[in-house]
Amino acid sequence: VELMESGGGLVASGGSLRLSCEITDFVLGTYDMGWFRQAPGQARELVAGLTRYDISEYGDAVSGRFAISRDGTANRVNLQMNNLKSDDTAIYFCYAERFGPRTYGQGRQVIVSA
Repeated sequence: VELMESGGGLVASGGSLRLSCEITDFVLGTYDMGWFRQAPGQARELVAGLTRYDISEYGDAVSGRFAISRDGTANRVNLQMNNLKSDDTAIYFCYAERFGPRTYGQGRQVIVSA
């Protein structure tokens, strides 16, 4: 599948940003979708995921501050990021999977200034 990501950018600590991700090609059914992130020199880590049954999960570092949701269209998800901290600075990669291997997007930069 092909993924189109949008959002992110630069924000001061304590601020909010939003990321969106949509499957742009024709697919059948609802996909599991979500976001990983990777900071320089760090391993990729799960930020948030939403299964095709709308069950959400969050990484420990963002739980209580970030919220993932579907936006009308079944295969478009939004990630609302609140109370951002400098440790949230990373490239955020959208993913989608259903029956085959997981697909990742190109990534969106999120920079949180102290």
